Amino acid sequence: MTWWLTDNTHDPLRQSWVESANGHSDFPIQNLPFGIFAPRDGEKRAGVAIGDSILDLRGCADAGLLNEAAVAHVRGPYLNGLMGLPAEARLALRRSISDWLSNAEYREWIEPHLFDSADAELHMPMHIGDYTDFYVGIHHAHNVGKLFRPDNPLLPNYKYVPIGYHGRASSVRVSGEPLVRPKGQSKAPDAAAPVFAPSGRLDYELELGVWIGQGSTLGDPVTIEAAPRHISGYCLLNDWSARDFQAWEYQPLGPFLAKNFHSTISPWVVTQEAMAPFRTAQPRRPKGDPEPLPYLFARSDQDYGAFTITLEVALSTAKMRHEGLPPFRLSKSHATDMYWTVNQIVAHHASNGCNLNAGDLLGTGTISSQEKAGFGSLLELTAGGREPLALPNGELRTFLEDGDEVILSAFAQADGFISIGMGECRATVLPAR
Repeated sequence: MTWWLTDNTHDPLRQSWVESANGHSDFPIQNLPFGIFAPRDGEKRAGVAIGDSILDLRGCADAGLLNEAAVAHVRGPYLNGLMGLPAEARLALRRSISDWLSNAEYREWIEPHLFDSADAELHMPMHIGDYTDFYVGIHHAHNVGKLFRPDNPLLPNYKYVPIGYHGRASSVRVSGEPLVRPKGQSKAPDAAAPVFAPSGRLDYELELGVWIGQGSTLGDPVTIEAAPRHISGYCLLNDWSARDFQAWEYQPLGPFLAKNFHSTISPWVVTQEAMAPFRTAQPRRPKGDPEPLPYLFARSDQDYGAFTITLEVALSTAKMRHEGLPPFRLSKSHATDMYWTVNQIVAHHASNGCNLNAGDLLGTGTISSQEKAGFGSLLELTAGGREPLALPNGELRTFLEDGDEVILSAFAQADGFISIGMGECRATVLPAR
């Protein structure tokens, strides 16, 4: 399997007999993301999003429609087994589902296994064993570094090493679950000692999530050429951050309580196979930047390892909702602003022999564009809180307030293909307990 090649499942002329899929902004038949859902008063099971509906894969298995490789992995509460299948098996399943939903001859057998999305509850798609967050958005790294080190924003290792830290898997939650404002230590610059209190500088981070499918063996590195076979798909990720805690605790060992209290992901796994049309060349590094070390360089990755994905952040305050106002878009950035590719971060993660497991989640880190309209966090948009952001209804924000809802969205687009989305990644801030 060549991971950047398209097939008939990406055909822009392909239509579905599920009418809501045709022209759907997120889930046309060219997408077919996997997730875990529960019908009203039902059990969790694997499903595929198609328009405003969800195809119940457990029902398809019970009807004898799935092959043996997939049947064993669609009845449980997580997708780890299904996403951990070899890429060829996932591709075969995708092609079958695409045929079922596009060919009216299958409608009689498939339609009974469709559920209305509005009547289903979405759950965590994978059981996450480990979560690692990277820092591949170079404009974000430069903007944040400039706040703390105006004369030296990027540390010397940034352009050699895909920087990351080990996050907290147990506090990752699916879109829609609110987060509680965290408490922790912070210290004002002119204070003699820190205080323990609710965060006053709560922030979001606009990121992509990378799901690991097939695992690797402890002690065996994953090469840059093999990295794509270990990636099952992608989601949106909001790595909520308490900037006041972070400023106090990040030296010498990096983020801790500033990051581990909650992370939000979108519920659908947009598969590696669905993303084939939206591959593009990794942007050339600026003149004078070092080339990646050999273990992080592959010609195929440089030619096809980036994505034509547009990412957006919107804010809905409690007052805006009370006044019936729509969410306000704060920023729009692009995945081509990543300095390192997803294959490079996977290869680097396992380069020392660290084993990967199905269901591991990797975050890209905040993806910001060079212009302010594309900054992926309030820390950047408000210059560390010094420049309040004006909302259309007259409210001001430096950082998030209780009742604020942050909504991430993303769309992959390419000439000659149908755009696909990742679904929403949203959560509302509740007061500290």
